[in-house]
Amino acid sequence: MAKKTKFYVVWKGKRPGIYDSWKDCKAAITGYGGAEYKSFESFEIAKKAYNGNYSDYKGQKKEKSSLSKEELLKIGQPNYHSISVDAASSGNPGIMEYQGVDTKTGKKLFRQGPFPQGTNNIGEFLAIVHGLAYLKERNSDRIIYTDSRTAISWVRKRNCNTKLAESAQNKNLFNLINRAVEWLKKNQYNTPIVKWETKAWGEIPADFGRK
Repeated sequence: MAKKTKFYVVWKGKRPGIYDSWKDCKAAITGYGGAEYKSFESFEIAKKAYNGNYSDYKGQKKEKSSLSKEELLKIGQPNYHSISVDAASSGNPGIMEYQGVDTKTGKKLFRQGPFPQGTNNIGEFLAIVHGLAYLKERNSDRIIYTDSRTAISWVRKRNCNTKLAESAQNKNLFNLINRAVEWLKKNQYNTPIVKWETKAWGEIPADFGRK
């Protein structure tokens, strides 16, 4: 069976337009700060999206995976007394950014990047630590949702276990990583870090909508 083609809309980038390959889409956004882009399943949907606004599509959730009624009841609903964090990376490594939002309203609480050379795991790790510091500073009892088990593990170990080598290109990012690790080692927190149940609830509210 032939692989299903995706279409990529670039609203803001070096060359805005509709592309039928990730390679061409990536070339149109790499090196452009604040690029706005998203994939779609058909050209007609992509065309409609391109003629609209990125803000109308960036938080659009994918169709939820089919789960039995029993499984859904067991998982329950999200705790909306929370914030959700996520990261996006165009390549591995590639241009990376992360953000945190109010789970219920989607209101953006913080955002960092884009960084010219990072990985999704680094972004997810930094997003959680940023969220922990954000909530502690405000003496908030909200929880944090993330869809990354790897990042949860790194935070628990108080270490960013990345294999990415430090270089002149990612020096600023590694400075941020070192600050995050230092924060974890110097601070105590009671904030629960919870895995977002994507199969039951759809994409995490902080998702950048670029899958």
